[in-house]
Amino acid sequence: MHQDNEVLVVGGGPVGLMALMLLGHAGIRAVGVEREPDMWPHARAVHFSGEIMRLLQAVGLADEFAARSKPMRDVRMENEAGETLVALTAGHLGSQAWHEETLFHQPDLEALLRGEVARLPHVELRSGCTLVDLEQKDGAVRCRIRTQAGEEEDITARWVIGCDGAHSTVRQLLDIATENLGTDDPWLVVDGHLRGTDGIPGDMVVLGHHTRPALWVRLPDGRARMEFKVMPEDDPAALPTPESIARISRGVLTPDTFEPERRAIYTFRSRLATTWRVGNVFLAGDAAHQAPPLFGMGLCAGLRDVANLVWKLRLVSLGKAEENLLDTYEPERKAHARHWVETAANMAVVVQATDPVTAKQRDEFIRANPAASQPPPPPIGPGLHAGTEPAGTLSIQPVLADGRRLDDLVGRRFLVAARPELIAGLSPDTRALTNDTAEVALLTAPEEIDQLLASVDAPAVVIRPDRYILGTAHEGADLESLLQMLPTRPSTPTGDTLAR
Repeated sequence: MHQDNEVLVVGGGPVGLMALMLLGHAGIRAVGVEREPDMWPHARAVHFSGEIMRLLQAVGLADEFAARSKPMRDVRMENEAGETLVALTAGHLGSQAWHEETLFHQPDLEALLRGEVARLPHVELRSGCTLVDLEQKDGAVRCRIRTQAGEEEDITARWVIGCDGAHSTVRQLLDIATENLGTDDPWLVVDGHLRGTDGIPGDMVVLGHHTRPALWVRLPDGRARMEFKVMPEDDPAALPTPESIARISRGVLTPDTFEPERRAIYTFRSRLATTWRVGNVFLAGDAAHQAPPLFGMGLCAGLRDVANLVWKLRLVSLGKAEENLLDTYEPERKAHARHWVETAANMAVVVQATDPVTAKQRDEFIRANPAASQPPPPPIGPGLHAGTEPAGTLSIQPVLADGRRLDDLVGRRFLVAARPELIAGLSPDTRALTNDTAEVALLTAPEEIDQLLASVDAPAVVIRPDRYILGTAHEGADLESLLQMLPTRPSTPTGDTLAR
């Protein structure tokens, strides 16, 4: 089958745009299709972790995005009586050399990503185009696309990434089921501008009110979001009215103090696709997983998906890695996503307690176990890493003495950071693997690697292009084994990857 592109991305939301942008930076010819003719004007996700800021840094957009967003300074949870059960201070630079938590207005993010996609050669986004069918044959995928004018055309690609949301057409066409990991709970989300009021003190407040659980988030540029659990006695048609919002917000959002942009009832869901790959078609983002927004990891998880997948597609497309490298995508990402879906689903049960006795027991537990409200991130699942932690965990990003962040030296390459004596002891063939400077950055200077090595308590570490740790080494033989895992052999391009 003739291939028009190396990759077709279905869906033009933040995950699809990130995939297109990463593909463009990788020099891979790709096209994206998005059914909506225009950019969605309303916010959905509002939160990023430091890991995602680091991903934006890798493509040169972090500083511009930081100017359009705000660090989240504090998080707390209160109960029906207004007692603070747990309070966390945020707003500091974390292990990723960016603020640990960032709040933003999603249309600002999408505009930034669209602008970068438009700037890059050899990738494009086609809006107003809907996927209606796909067929796989001879190592390629033919996708039938319907334009806004009702015309149909075929687009072919070597690979397809389905980033088309919770109701994914790609997932449905592949007949992939989803696993339900929690309860479905309707909530009212209200976004808009504050006027003459600061609202509720704090950047993010979980309102564990058993009479009506709610959430408050302070956003950039005078915006705020509140979310309210829909109760059994509510009239869904009347709940989004200004009068009802003023009542259920306890006077925080009134017609005099708040100008709404969006008022909609949506459902907290906890879903995981049973498989993330069929042949040359992959699922990513909400097409693969959906979680209640209790830890703000929904969009983060989708962006991690494409960050994991695109560097692997690039190496296979260049002929530097075997096709089976792509087999590591699902087990690595699915296990990681499952952790956050299950954790968020469990927290949703805690937050949504509407029985006074249950809420009281919850309060007592949180007072006694405040750390439970901030679970540590998990490692990725089995795949291309040494298997024993810290392998499979996200590496830190040191800020160097001259103010540079480490990734600015490394780029989207493998990083080998090692004491010189371990490098000197490598066999010539293994040492040659570090000579491919297009794929591997070798750092041995103490001022560049000391912080990194201290974080893993080892004299050598190998880090993947997505910044997850391939493995650590204490002896030369260990480092030999790690370097032999690098999928960066001499290239014999097999697809439409452009010269860089």
